[in-house]
Amino acid sequence: MKRAVSFLAVDLGASSGRVMDCRWDGCEFDLKEVHRFPNAGIQFGSDLHWDVLRIWAEIKNGLMNYRSHETTTPSGIAVDAWGVDYCLLDSRSRLIGNPYHYRDARTRGIPESLASIVGSKELFESTGVQTMEINTSFQLASMILHRDQQIHRADTLLMIPDLFQFLLSGHKCAEYTEATTTQLFDLRARSWSQETIAKLKLPSHIFPRVVMPGEALGSLRTNVVSDCGFSQGFPCIATASHDTASAVAAIPNLAESSVVLSSGTWSLMGIVLKEPNLTEEAYQKGFTNEGSADGGVLLLKNLTGLWLLQECVRIWEAAGKQYKWAELEQAAEDVIPFRSIIDPSAADLQAPADMVAAIASYCARSGQPIPSTPSEFARCTLESLSLAYREVVDDLEKITGRTLSTIHVVGGGSLNQSLCQMTADACGREVIAGPVEAAALGNAILQAVATGHIGNLGEGQSALRQSVNCRSYAPVPGHAWSEGYERYKSLVMRRREIESAAVRV
Repeated sequence: MKRAVSFLAVDLGASSGRVMDCRWDGCEFDLKEVHRFPNAGIQFGSDLHWDVLRIWAEIKNGLMNYRSHETTTPSGIAVDAWGVDYCLLDSRSRLIGNPYHYRDARTRGIPESLASIVGSKELFESTGVQTMEINTSFQLASMILHRDQQIHRADTLLMIPDLFQFLLSGHKCAEYTEATTTQLFDLRARSWSQETIAKLKLPSHIFPRVVMPGEALGSLRTNVVSDCGFSQGFPCIATASHDTASAVAAIPNLAESSVVLSSGTWSLMGIVLKEPNLTEEAYQKGFTNEGSADGGVLLLKNLTGLWLLQECVRIWEAAGKQYKWAELEQAAEDVIPFRSIIDPSAADLQAPADMVAAIASYCARSGQPIPSTPSEFARCTLESLSLAYREVVDDLEKITGRTLSTIHVVGGGSLNQSLCQMTADACGREVIAGPVEAAALGNAILQAVATGHIGNLGEGQSALRQSVNCRSYAPVPGHAWSEGYERYKSLVMRRREIESAAVRV
């Protein structure tokens, strides 16, 4: 090629967003950060929302930053983001209210109240997705049950990345991988589950057409072109809009024996399949099916991730104590191993006002020493996450019959050397960490395929082998992890017994 081409990857996470310039020279990818900004829920009264207008302004700031430093026009732009959250537009394409954050309290108790209408097992068989209060299905159902007039005024539902694709291109659609996170999509038919939508009494007309990853949506809107200082438009692409799907698309050397772990605010861990796994065993073990970048399926377990420690850091900062992640990671190395273990999926650790107090309370109730220093909280959190990963890998082998020998870690968690080594030790498997900005790279690869710069997804993944540096962690043998795992399993078993008893009542 005579010159490198640029693909702008807008990668939105639940704690930060970024606009990345991913350059392709015909042989390798080179990633450059154009703009980064913090992202978080905004409390308004008792409600928790996303400030999508500010996010849109930050995306445009990223485009302007690119334009101020570059003379060439990008060859494409695409958006990936987290799943389950959505926006509603009226018949004139105006935003109806601020979209809710998935941690908003309005969905509490909704799955239980709807169990007689559509139970969790039925939803799993219809959509492949496990029941969680945060699911789009229950967010929408809560609007119906609470008689929220916004849903009756709605003409179109757009998931978070689809909203920004619309603002960029003017085209309304639902991208496949993002749609599969809603618990309203039939993965076998690759279309909206009209039966589920009807049972939840949702207006079927608001769900837009579904497009597959890599579809060109048109050129950048003329008003965005002029606002951001470009001389001409460029293609807007529907990438694998769910950030997990984009991240998995950027993993080099992914094999049938590989486990993928997208590690960040959330941990999503699983394997790649061609069709959904809707077996009783997958359902009982809590696995969910979501779309992959190649039109296939990711069999995943959703786990609370580094958000546990992020929330602790937030509490400490509010008290005037500043801690850097590298400092916490280093300090955790000197703490006595397995002093305290938590179940990251415990209900009281999902949305507490004070995570430090919640972890302390959990340890006290379970008869364990209460962490008293930030380093002890960090060690407790990282070890517990690693033990949770071991349970997922063991369950995946039982469900699929595969022998899983390698764990590929992508996302921000791949930078946490202590967590990566602990994961290798806990699981007894090699961990390969990287790329860090996997979602942005996967986003860009799909753009390159859509615009004809790369032949297919496999070619892009092969090119990444030459473009990114990954670090390998070999497991260190020892009995301590096995003993810690038995303690962890007893905590999980107790939690599940309590949950089962609550369901029976």
